[in-house]
Amino acid sequence: MSGFEDLLTPEVTGIAVAVLVMLAVGGIIYSLFQPALSGTKRRDQRVQAVAARPQSETQRKQLRDTDRRKKNIQEQLKEFEERQRAKQDKQQKVSLKTRMEQAGLAWEMSHFIMFSAVSGVVFLILGFIASSNFLVIGGFGFAGAFGFPRWYVSFKRKRRFNAFLDELPNGVDIIVRGVKAGLPLADCIKVVAREAREPVATEFRKITETQIMGVTLSEAVSKLPDRVPVAEANFFAIVVAIQQKAGGGLAEALSNLSKVLRGRKAMKGKIKALSAEAKSSAGIIGALPFVVGGIMFVVAPDYISLLWTTSTGHLIMGGCLFWMFIGIMIMRSMINFDF
Repeated sequence: MSGFEDLLTPEVTGIAVAVLVMLAVGGIIYSLFQPALSGTKRRDQRVQAVAARPQSETQRKQLRDTDRRKKNIQEQLKEFEERQRAKQDKQQKVSLKTRMEQAGLAWEMSHFIMFSAVSGVVFLILGFIASSNFLVIGGFGFAGAFGFPRWYVSFKRKRRFNAFLDELPNGVDIIVRGVKAGLPLADCIKVVAREAREPVATEFRKITETQIMGVTLSEAVSKLPDRVPVAEANFFAIVVAIQQKAGGGLAEALSNLSKVLRGRKAMKGKIKALSAEAKSSAGIIGALPFVVGGIMFVVAPDYISLLWTTSTGHLIMGGCLFWMFIGIMIMRSMINFDF
């Protein structure tokens, strides 16, 4: 025993422990990767795939048709994404004439110039009434000639887009009912052009007029987001184009689209209701300095008149208006939600 104990030196014991650990790790690795190395796992997967494969020719044909339709839809979506990026690049540089068309104004550039001139004259008169300072009068004239007309076009454009979004789900529902009744899509669009409210009726009437000129229905519908650049119009154009090229149930697709449009409308209303308190607070805070200034002008005109009769008052008013503008823009960015 003493000879055996002499062999169990610390070096031999360490080597033996290392060998045992290596054998244990090797056994664990072999047990984990043995199915993959031997091909058993690959064989089981192949057997499961063959078992899950449709056995009848009809099932295989339906599967091939489904795969083909999925590929077509993926290609269409990729094409629409590229087209949408190009449209977004164009929309960043929308011309004034296009903005007037989107606002529903049947104006030429000459009409806009005349409107700007009249607006500039009116604002100049208001400037003469408000102050005798030529800088103030010039500021009024500049705002009337260059600012107010463009603001008016943007206001009309936004209001028309909101009216379009309110009526579009009803128009889509009309198309769904017509398609379920057996009417062609083109006839359903004509019905919407006759029965829907403005501006949906006008936009769908343009689709039918474009189609009469020889343009295909999908191409005529694809021009709708150009005239009304909102996400909902783009959704409608995508659904119609995919159905025209890839097939499928149009009534079901448009019914789902109608649910999506109404869901977005409900979400917009909910966001508007939740942000109403913040907007009211911002309006009160923004109007408070002017209300207090008006009250002070009525109560103590000599005291408040120092703001516009002295150079120091002008600097104070300029600084206050600048910081008020910064605060209003910050509050506006906080209460405006994009979804």
